Amino acid sequence: MTTATVPNPFGEPEERIALREAVAKLAGKYGHDFVAKQAREGGKMTEMWLEMGRNGFLGVNIAEEYGGGGGGMGDLAAVLEEAGTAGAPLLMMVVSPAICGSIIGRCGTEEQKKRWLPAIADGSLLMAFGITEADAGSNSHKITTTAKRDGDSWVLNGQKTFISGVDEADSVLIVARTEDAKTGKLKPALFVVPTDSEGFTKQVIPMAWEAPEKQFTLFIDDVRLPADALVGDEDGGIWQLFAGLNPERIMGAALSCGMARYALAKAVEYAGTRSVWRDTPIGSHQGIAHPLAKVKIELEQARLLWQKAAALYDAGDDAGAGEYANMAKYAAGEVACNATDAAVHTHGGNGLTVEYGLANQLVAARLGRIAPVSREMILNYIAMHTLGLPKSY
Repeated sequence: MTTATVPNPFGEPEERIALREAVAKLAGKYGHDFVAKQAREGGKMTEMWLEMGRNGFLGVNIAEEYGGGGGGMGDLAAVLEEAGTAGAPLLMMVVSPAICGSIIGRCGTEEQKKRWLPAIADGSLLMAFGITEADAGSNSHKITTTAKRDGDSWVLNGQKTFISGVDEADSVLIVARTEDAKTGKLKPALFVVPTDSEGFTKQVIPMAWEAPEKQFTLFIDDVRLPADALVGDEDGGIWQLFAGLNPERIMGAALSCGMARYALAKAVEYAGTRSVWRDTPIGSHQGIAHPLAKVKIELEQARLLWQKAAALYDAGDDAGAGEYANMAKYAAGEVACNATDAAVHTHGGNGLTVEYGLANQLVAARLGRIAPVSREMILNYIAMHTLGLPKSY
């Protein structure tokens, strides 16, 4: 009697494993020291970004007919996780190929796909994403940026804040609201706004952590756009927005997992070689070993969640993807903070030095608990939509 080989339902396909290995090799050429140098000197990740694009890593989720790799969100998230694990996370991967690429790929016209997707895929065009507003917070229904028809054009007015990488971007996919002719109510709509548009200005927001990617407040004053700047259907509803927000959460989770893997690897290496008492490495002490083991467990839980969320998204199950993308983003944000904190503590005073490259990540990891949606709003979502509890707000 022969026993058939049973496929591993929790494993990744060989193609994705090979993709991970290739990305790890490329990102390892740059690593934390390169990123830290760019951040200190006001540089950018352009060199690595373009090399990733040339190798097909940035557009792995975009359809082959538009210059991409024909893969899914799981593949793109794996790319970002490996880059983060190598100490060289690319924040704009969350934005340009994931959010903007997904929305244009699912909702754009054929002309829009041909115009923007190949350049997004090879990295020659970087598209930012603008949804957040100062007075709206996590409530996207309070967005006040408006778009009004004026003949064959659209005219946009409003402000956005905490928008990443605008100084590197050729355009920004702006979430505005248009007026329903029948009801007069405002509804979300998406517009590609070139960053050199008349009336479009930006102001950098000083942040406490050092990163090559900067944050901006945007001022949109009577910005006139052609009719084809509208992506998707004016009456398409909020599903068009979530075609990009679910990938945003999946990619945010992958980014946090990559940061956690980086921090854990640094801690394990240090704990395995540093000796204080006799000739015994400090990693043999449970006070050091147990927190790192706990992080490893939390990390694998978070990775399984984002992989499931990506699989649901790629299968077209938007509702299921939304549920698991939120859970993955929550779990990954927690483990990134826990892993970095444990790594710093393992290193003692060395953990707060520039040399060991962990202190700045303490602040950066905290971002995963706040953006693009706070962990409290995720708990609200799970309580309402998964557990069926009454709405609390």
